[in-house]
Amino acid sequence: MSKLLFALLPLAFACQDPPAPAEPASAAPAPAAEIHAVHEDGTHGEMVAGHSFANAEQWAKLFDDPGRDAWQKPVELVAALELAPGMTVADIGAGTGYLEGHLAAAVGAEGRVIAIDSEPAMVEYMKARVQREGTPQVEVRQSEAGDSSLAEAEADLILMVNTYHHITERPAYFARLGAALRPGGQLVVVDYHPGDAPHGPPAVMRVDPSVVQAELEGAGWGLRKSLPLLPEQFVQVYSLGPVKVEPVIDAPAPVAPAVPVE
Repeated sequence: MSKLLFALLPLAFACQDPPAPAEPASAAPAPAAEIHAVHEDGTHGEMVAGHSFANAEQWAKLFDDPGRDAWQKPVELVAALELAPGMTVADIGAGTGYLEGHLAAAVGAEGRVIAIDSEPAMVEYMKARVQREGTPQVEVRQSEAGDSSLAEAEADLILMVNTYHHITERPAYFARLGAALRPGGQLVVVDYHPGDAPHGPPAVMRVDPSVVQAELEGAGWGLRKSLPLLPEQFVQVYSLGPVKVEPVIDAPAPVAPAVPVE
């Protein structure tokens, strides 16, 4: 199968990368490393290591576990995005819609939240969630491989939470993604620090933030700032084009007045 078909891997794990939901006693759940290995190969489909994604309700118990708030800090994260009423924010890899309520509150009734995922079951779950939670400004979309589903100049901010490490052929993907931003728009990448941690993918799948920066700079983005906000993840804010850093000019040392010689 062509590698191009897997340019953007299905993003149902993007929200949390938890272990799989509990299976009946006769079927032992696959280890997280095995699940991520299959996912990384692009063979996610309807089954991953024997686990079906058709039951989005079951996965939501993990993706939307209240305990996640302690380390994902959704209130603080969305506040740091500095969204204003009327803005359009796109959440790529939205999963079950964990962040959508927070984003909807930030952009207000006149704004838009575009919740994007490639898993049909997650898309349908989010559509029902929009109705259940009364957030009509949230539009749910299903993406295809290698395509963000965003139109040209559609978003003021693009958010990727726990998604970057699932994307293959990243330089080409992010070079195209820039067209979806409006002038002055930003891309925010939130992903896991290297090494082992209680949450997230195995260490082998994690992408060092310096690598993220190098890859995105190669695709035409510039790092504006990094936010030391989350205990297990880095938060990087990008804009299109190189970032101009103003040089720091040292002021000359003051000259002491001459002391008259008597």
